[in-house]
Amino acid sequence: MKIFRKIMKNDKGATAIEYGLIAALIAVAAIAGMQGIGGSVSGTFSNVSDQLNNA
Repeated sequence: MKIFRKIMKNDKGATAIEYGLIAALIAVAAIAGMQGIGGSVSGTFSNVSDQLNNA
Protein backbone atom coordinates (compact mmCIF):
# COMPACT_ATOMS: atom_id res chain seq x y z
CA MET A 1 0.00 0.00 0.00
CA LYS A 2 2.90 2.37 0.71
CA ILE A 3 4.26 1.89 -2.80
CA PHE A 4 0.90 2.81 -4.31
CA ARG A 5 0.73 6.00 -2.24
CA LYS A 6 4.28 6.89 -3.18
CA ILE A 7 3.51 6.45 -6.88
CA MET A 8 0.38 8.61 -6.60
CA LYS A 9 2.35 11.42 -4.91
CA ASN A 10 5.06 11.42 -7.59
CA ASP A 11 4.10 13.98 -10.27
CA LYS A 12 7.37 14.12 -12.22
CA GLY A 13 5.95 11.88 -14.94
CA ALA A 14 2.92 14.12 -15.34
CA THR A 15 5.15 17.15 -15.79
CA ALA A 16 7.18 15.38 -18.46
CA ILE A 17 3.99 14.42 -20.29
CA GLU A 18 2.75 18.01 -20.16
CA TYR A 19 6.02 19.29 -21.63
CA GLY A 20 5.78 16.64 -24.33
CA LEU A 21 2.25 17.74 -25.23
CA ILE A 22 3.31 21.38 -25.36
CA ALA A 23 6.23 20.50 -27.65
CA ALA A 24 3.90 18.49 -29.91
CA LEU A 25 1.44 21.39 -30.17
CA ILE A 26 4.25 23.80 -31.04
CA ALA A 27 5.49 21.40 -33.72
CA VAL A 28 2.00 21.09 -35.25
CA ALA A 29 1.58 24.87 -35.29
CA ALA A 30 5.02 25.35 -36.87
CA ILE A 31 4.30 22.78 -39.59
CA ALA A 32 0.93 24.38 -40.38
CA GLY A 33 2.51 27.83 -40.56
CA MET A 34 5.34 26.67 -42.78
CA GLN A 35 2.92 24.99 -45.18
CA GLY A 36 0.98 28.23 -45.55
CA ILE A 37 4.11 30.29 -46.09
CA GLY A 38 5.54 27.66 -48.46
CA GLY A 39 2.63 28.02 -50.87
CA SER A 40 3.01 31.79 -50.90
CA VAL A 41 6.76 31.63 -51.47
CA SER A 42 6.31 29.07 -54.24
CA GLY A 43 3.85 31.37 -56.00
CA THR A 44 6.24 34.31 -55.70
CA PHE A 45 9.12 32.32 -57.21
CA SER A 46 6.86 31.17 -60.05
CA ASN A 47 5.94 34.77 -60.81
CA VAL A 48 9.58 35.84 -60.80
CA SER A 49 10.50 32.91 -63.05
CA ASP A 50 7.73 33.78 -65.50
CA GLN A 51 8.80 37.42 -65.59
CA LEU A 52 12.42 36.47 -66.24
CA ASN A 53 11.43 34.07 -69.03
CA ASN A 54 9.28 36.72 -70.70
CA ALA A 55 11.97 39.40 -70.53
